[in-house]
Amino acid sequence: MNRAFLLAFVKRLAAVLLLAPAIAGHAQGGFPTKPVTLVVPFAAGGTTDFIARALQGPLQKLLGQPVIVENKAGASGLIATKHVLAAEPDGHTIMMPNNGFLLSPLVSKGSGYDPVSSFAPIALVSKQPLMLVVHPSVPAQSVAELVDYAKARPMEIEFASSGPLSITQMFTELFAQRAGIEVLHVPYRGQAPSLQAVLSGEAKALLNVSSSQMSGFVQSGQLRLLGVSSSEPSSLAPGAPTIASTLPGFAGEVWFGLFAPAGTPAAAVDRLNAAVNEALDMPEVRERVLAAGSEAIGGTPERLLRLVEEEYANWKQVVRQANITPQ
Repeated sequence: MNRAFLLAFVKRLAAVLLLAPAIAGHAQGGFPTKPVTLVVPFAAGGTTDFIARALQGPLQKLLGQPVIVENKAGASGLIATKHVLAAEPDGHTIMMPNNGFLLSPLVSKGSGYDPVSSFAPIALVSKQPLMLVVHPSVPAQSVAELVDYAKARPMEIEFASSGPLSITQMFTELFAQRAGIEVLHVPYRGQAPSLQAVLSGEAKALLNVSSSQMSGFVQSGQLRLLGVSSSEPSSLAPGAPTIASTLPGFAGEVWFGLFAPAGTPAAAVDRLNAAVNEALDMPEVRERVLAAGSEAIGGTPERLLRLVEEEYANWKQVVRQANITPQ
C-alpha cells in the first residue's frame, strides 16, 4: 500500500467519522423530518396571514423543509385551535394566533382548551398597539376630554369593535372600566367594517390595531387620534400619547405568537424558536412585519409563556367585571 493511497484513505475515514453523529441523529428522527404546517386562524389577506407569509420563506431555508401556511378561519379562531390541538405533537403542525385566542376559554363554552396548559409556546413574533380614534364630530381632543364627554353621556357614545367578544371589544371594556364610563358597544363583522363605521360617523369611537391605513385616515383628518394602548409611546403612531398617561393601568397590545400542541418535544420547540428568531433578525422580514403595522419581537419560549399567563389572568378579571358569561 503506497503512502499517497494510505493518506487518502485516512482522510476519507476521518470525514465519515465526523459525519456519523449527524447521520445518526437524522436517522433517529431529527426535527424537522417533513413539511411544517403553519396554521393561521384567520382568512388570507389579514395582518396575521401577512406576518405568517413574511416568515414562510426564511423558515423554509432555515429548517430545510417546506413550510405550508394554512388558513383555517372561523368561530373566532376555534376551528384552527382545535385542528392544531388534534395534530401529532411533534412540531410539524404549529399555529400563529393573536392574543384573542386567550379569550375563547373565557367567553365560549365549547372552547375545549386552556391557553396556558394546552400549548407549547415557541416564540413571540410581533406586537402592535391599538389606536384610540374618534369621528371628527366628537369634540374631544384628548383622552381626558373623551372620558369627560362620555361621563356626561352614559351609554350614548358608540364604540365600534371587530365583533362580539373580540379582542377589540375586550380592550373597549378594559378602557371603559379604567375610565369609569359606560359606552354603547356596537360589534361589526371584522376590523374593516368597524373602521368604516367610524369613518362614516355611524359609530363615534374605536380602539383598533395600528396600521398605515389608520394613520392615513388620521393624517387626512377623517379620524382624530387621541392615544395609543402601548405602555410607552410607539413608533407605529409617532407623536401620539399613551392612553396610560391619562388612565394609569390601561395598557395592552395585540400580539402574535407561535405555538405547538402541548407535549411537543423540547428539541423541536428549540429548533423552531431558533429559526424564528433568526428569521425575525433579517432586515427584509422586519420590514415586511412593519408594513403590516406590527413590530418584530422574538425571544424565548419562556417569555411567551409568561406573557400568556399574565394576560390570561388580566382578561379573566375584565370578563368578570364586565359580567360577560360564556355562550
